[in-house]
Amino acid sequence: MASCFVVQGFGKKTDFTDGRVLDLDASYAIIKDAVTAAGLACIRADEIAHSGSIDVPMYQQLLYADLVIADLSTYNVNAAFELGVRYALRPRATIIVAEDGFKNPFDVGHLVIRRYKHLGEDIGVKEAKRFREELKQAIAAILARGETDSPVYTFLPGLIPPCAERGPGAPPVPFPAPLPEPLPLALPASLGATPADRPIAAAIPFSVDQAMAGTAGIDLPIVQRPGVVAPATLAAAATEGGAPGEPAAGPTAKARVEEAQAKMRCGDFVAARALWRELRAQRANDSFVIQQLALATYKAQQPTAEAALAEAKAILRVLQPESTNDPETLGLWGAIYKRQWDITRRIADLNESIAAYGRGFYLKQDYYNGINLAFLLELRALTAWRVGERDEGVTDSVLARRIRR
Repeated sequence: MASCFVVQGFGKKTDFTDGRVLDLDASYAIIKDAVTAAGLACIRADEIAHSGSIDVPMYQQLLYADLVIADLSTYNVNAAFELGVRYALRPRATIIVAEDGFKNPFDVGHLVIRRYKHLGEDIGVKEAKRFREELKQAIAAILARGETDSPVYTFLPGLIPPCAERGPGAPPVPFPAPLPEPLPLALPASLGATPADRPIAAAIPFSVDQAMAGTAGIDLPIVQRPGVVAPATLAAAATEGGAPGEPAAGPTAKARVEEAQAKMRCGDFVAARALWRELRAQRANDSFVIQQLALATYKAQQPTAEAALAEAKAILRVLQPESTNDPETLGLWGAIYKRQWDITRRIADLNESIAAYGRGFYLKQDYYNGINLAFLLELRALTAWRVGERDEGVTDSVLARRIRR
């Protein structure tokens, strides 16, 4: 079966240009549905069971996948980097998607970006149905036409795509060596296939690049796929112990995320914290994982509530809460200091919580940050009145009323 690799973050990510939070798992569910409906196996990096670094299977997928879909929503630097790698490796079969609020940087302004729209953190049913159908049709058309869509190969037309090697030091696999599995697509019309020929051509064991070789007047070396595990097998390796002869890779990142979220929903924050710690060992710089680990840590209240808050602050500090523009990080930072205020009654803790919720509210204009900010301002107003600081109390009370309004 032909394969599709989706380049995308996972979990909830913040678009720092406007403070909106996008649930990329909801986006991926629609993308995967469209890819599957188009007849391809679909996988994202967090669904790959692996031991050690994710880099090797990630680069393999960027090279060998018959199709790559890159989601640039929230200006994901990792996704942009992986898109660039794909464009350098393969001349065709790459699709860019992004949430409707994405603003094109100059270098991608001339590229086709297929849009979808979030409603809050989720995607509405009508929009999901529309985007799924649009993406499904685009996949079929792009694979059938086999046209160059990489700007690298478009603007450097004499460039030769790289060949895979059979092993360390081995020469490239020569064309036209067959691939291990067929690509279930009709032969493109540019090769001279008539409509009557196309059903027969559907079982030809060619990749898209192999089918299109020579159409530009040169014999392109073909990317072969020796020893690369298919996406379905990669996903199944989570429970089947990996490829033959290899050690078990353990559960995928996606499976760990789902398990951790389930633990948090039922209030088992101790178990959730252990799972988020495992995920952070794999994805040390993923803001979503860091945020969830901090949340589970302070809610676990171990060994004491105050010690848990201190640990959560240390975890979250790598996201620079004092200067960040991420409302999610600011909301967590505010919550930690709000709980610390409940324990210590130190005005410095209350001030830090107000500062965090205030920045989050003015960035995002949302209910969660706003209602917490207003409540804490009222608390500080009462504290000021008790010590005779009437002007300070009136100021905070008026601000709280304005924010509620």
